[in-house]
Amino acid sequence: MSRHVPFRRLHNFRDAGGHRTSDGRTVRLRTLWRSDSLGKLSADPPGSADPDGDWQRFLSLGVRTVIDLRYPREVEEKGRVPAHPSLTYLNLSVEHRPYDQEAQGPEVEIGPYLAERFLEVAEDGVGELRTLLTTLRTGEGPFVVHCAAGKDRTGLVTALVLALLDVPEDRIVDDFARTGLATGRLLADWRAEHPGREPCWPGYGRAPGEVMARFLAGLSRRYGSARGYAEQRLGVTEEHRAALRSRFLEPVQLVAGAGPKAP
Repeated sequence: MSRHVPFRRLHNFRDAGGHRTSDGRTVRLRTLWRSDSLGKLSADPPGSADPDGDWQRFLSLGVRTVIDLRYPREVEEKGRVPAHPSLTYLNLSVEHRPYDQEAQGPEVEIGPYLAERFLEVAEDGVGELRTLLTTLRTGEGPFVVHCAAGKDRTGLVTALVLALLDVPEDRIVDDFARTGLATGRLLADWRAEHPGREPCWPGYGRAPGEVMARFLAGLSRRYGSARGYAEQRLGVTEEHRAALRSRFLEPVQLVAGAGPKAP
């Protein structure tokens, strides 16, 4: 099932729902979205800068809270989601150690390299990640989480949320790798911004599942699991996790003559 939503400007906007959990429940659709930069949207009416209706298509999804994971300088340089009365905007820069992917040499292996950067974010961005999880529990949804390409920072956050909802690791890895469907368009954007150039690093814009698998394995080595990381570093309690599960999972259906059954 494709969870991507087609936009002209956005290349990696998709639903984080639809996954089955270990106990047979399903992550709600249209409740948590993940995306590349919403700064590419324009609130101008159709017929001007929004000929394909991207802005109206975005508003039709009913999003109420936008969580922007980029650095403030990225927001200033590239813009943020247009202001709208229905939207609450939150900028949580989870990454504290900038690194330049496009400048890496061909000898750099994408799996180990990006997994190590993800682990740095998990260690450095504890305050922002704690705020993010509190917002998902108490804020007004539906939510959209995004960074620049919707790949790395967004992939890390989505993985953490899915892990707290008890989605198996293989499904989390698969969700991350779905960004590969957008890699071509993401690279086309980069080339348009850098005429006549190519990224030095062959891994730029790619999202192989190996990256996420290595990241989750790293959390397991340090904390026992992704859930262990959330509990030990972010202070996520069982009550908090139960609230997230109640909000983001489809309810258990009671079947006459039988026990609870997930939809």
